[in-house]
Amino acid sequence: MNQLDKIKENLNKISIKAKSDIKAISETNNLHFLKSKYFGKKSSFNEILKSLNSFDQQAKSEVGKLVNEFKSEIMTLINEKILKIEAKVLEEQLKQNQVDLTLPGTDLAIGYRNPLFLIIDKITTIFKDLGYQIISGTEVDNEEYNFNRLNLPKNHPARAMQDTFYLDNSSDEKNKFLLRTHCTNMTARILSATNGKVINPLAYISLGNVYRKDDDDATHSHQFMQVDAFLVAKNISFANLKWTLNYFCQQLFGAKSKIRLRPSYFPFTEPSAEVDVSCPLCFTRGCSLCKYTGWIEILGSGMIHPNVFQACGIEDETINGFAFGVGIERIAMIKYSIDDIRLFYNNDLRFLKQF
Repeated sequence: MNQLDKIKENLNKISIKAKSDIKAISETNNLHFLKSKYFGKKSSFNEILKSLNSFDQQAKSEVGKLVNEFKSEIMTLINEKILKIEAKVLEEQLKQNQVDLTLPGTDLAIGYRNPLFLIIDKITTIFKDLGYQIISGTEVDNEEYNFNRLNLPKNHPARAMQDTFYLDNSSDEKNKFLLRTHCTNMTARILSATNGKVINPLAYISLGNVYRKDDDDATHSHQFMQVDAFLVAKNISFANLKWTLNYFCQQLFGAKSKIRLRPSYFPFTEPSAEVDVSCPLCFTRGCSLCKYTGWIEILGSGMIHPNVFQACGIEDETINGFAFGVGIERIAMIKYSIDDIRLFYNNDLRFLKQF
């Protein structure tokens, strides 16, 4: 037997042994070790490759072909066994972590918008369409803008400690800070910022939190939200106010809504009027929502008092304007027939998901 036949016989023996080893192995780590055993630097296969230098060109070609076929076959068997083992491991894992697809799914709890913000969005949309600017303003202010420039005299009940949250005991009214009792403080600030000259019409909606020392119950809260609107320009009349209020209520409660105005008193407006809206449930026929009157009180309004203009530095007698304010919670309670203001602040999803 010549040297070439010996190599062929040796390769055949190695091949039989390798196939037997591959068949017996059940772990991928051992298969990777098997690669090193048969094709590493100290392997019999590598010794055969080193011996090729002693062969002539024809013999090298023949032996090289056999070596490549052997290596390709063994490597293919090893790789196939690796894939087979990995597939089996994955199958066992899936069996252990099997999911019952017939089980009902779990609903994810999603958030819902508070109805107060639905009302705010509606109101801001109405007045943006009329050309009003929307501002929030400062919730911490001083007596100068919260009271003095709005024609609230020092002996007015709203200035008493039992109604207002004061933040200090300073005797200086311009620096005596408090939590604003109404959004009308921004009316005083905007009018004061004109430096006495109103060239273009001023049309603003101020909205946000206001604070008063009320006892919390079904219809009162120490903190609530308010919208205050005002329009200041030349030749503004009470007719402009009435048209705006009528348009506002029709957009908010429906085209069939009507309003009625009753004489009232507010320090910063003269003349002043309370505004009632026709009951959105019974349309003035009478029901439990409107206490069988057909009407629901909704807001206060009036023409801005001359004393307010004077306190804010505007002395041009051709300049006048109107203002009105409404509670956001009040609107929401009427629109959605809610009888307890505390529901807006309890974060109960059973309540919120209705909207």
